[in-house]
Amino acid sequence: MGSEGQGRAAEHLVDNTEQGRFELYRGDDLVGWLFYTHLKPNRYALLHTEVEPTHQHQGVAGAMVARVLDEIRTRGGTVTAICPFVVDYLSRTEGYADLIDPRHPGYSDRATAEAARANNRR
Repeated sequence: MGSEGQGRAAEHLVDNTEQGRFELYRGDDLVGWLFYTHLKPNRYALLHTEVEPTHQHQGVAGAMVARVLDEIRTRGGTVTAICPFVVDYLSRTEGYADLIDPRHPGYSDRATAEAARANNRR
């Protein structure tokens, strides 16, 4: 038996509809979450990604976004990318272009998404 996977607890994704976020757990520990709004007919506006400080720089955000996109695909949904991290992830990762909603794609690049977020905070 190899040492692959040892030292890292199993990850699982939970859709916390009450809080409007997907949550990534490693074992029993909540390590990150991605806020969303579920719009009709079956579109998810992906709004904001957060990672627990103790789990930053460990690939949590990327793993979580991939799991969220895979989950949305299984639901037959589309995404509108608002979160700068999600926008960046989609721009550098192949295999998810089919999930971007053609009528409401969101932002096309991270800089635009971050500028829009900064303007909304004012």
